[in-house]
Amino acid sequence: MSFSAIFAILISVIFVNNFVFARFLGLCPYLGVSKDTSSAIGMGMAVIFVMTMASIVTWPLYRYFLSPFGLERVLRTTSFILVIASLVQFIEMLLQKVNPALYKALGIYLPIITTNCAILGVAVLNIDTFFKDGNPLPGSYLGSIVQAFGAGLGFTLAMVLMSSVRERMEMANIPRSLQGVPIAFVTAGLMSMGFLGFSGLVK
Repeated sequence: MSFSAIFAILISVIFVNNFVFARFLGLCPYLGVSKDTSSAIGMGMAVIFVMTMASIVTWPLYRYFLSPFGLERVLRTTSFILVIASLVQFIEMLLQKVNPALYKALGIYLPIITTNCAILGVAVLNIDTFFKDGNPLPGSYLGSIVQAFGAGLGFTLAMVLMSSVRERMEMANIPRSLQGVPIAFVTAGLMSMGFLGFSGLVK
């Protein structure tokens, strides 16, 4: 796979097809953990790691086990969720030992990564993009890893942008009826509309 193809995949999943702003996946941690930047960055790093590792594992799982035995329709989602849950459990134990403060700050949102549809979405998207009739396209393994890593970067970008805006809104004079969740939804919608401008890059 050429450098230009890798660059195109990264630009696509970070800006044009951002999982939060364009595909509307992973909204629960996006809105729940974006109240301060440090927690947003920590969650973003965890999602990058889980997305990338999940793609590293799910591609060969699909290629060498599910597809050859005709189990892709029956076991694809179940096996992918099992892989993601195992990786999240590993990260949870690692953070608890290495960085207890971040582990405590993330709280309930860390286990929620297991059910984060963005992570399952990128694993499924890799299969839909880089496989044809159950057979991998040339350079598909590297492409799936790059796409997963880029999707994680795009998710982290969305988290950091949102947390930066919400931190500034704490000092703003917001009408009482819009304080809290309502203004967060309005901000998310405006950011999503802003990212639609990047769709012109693929035309």
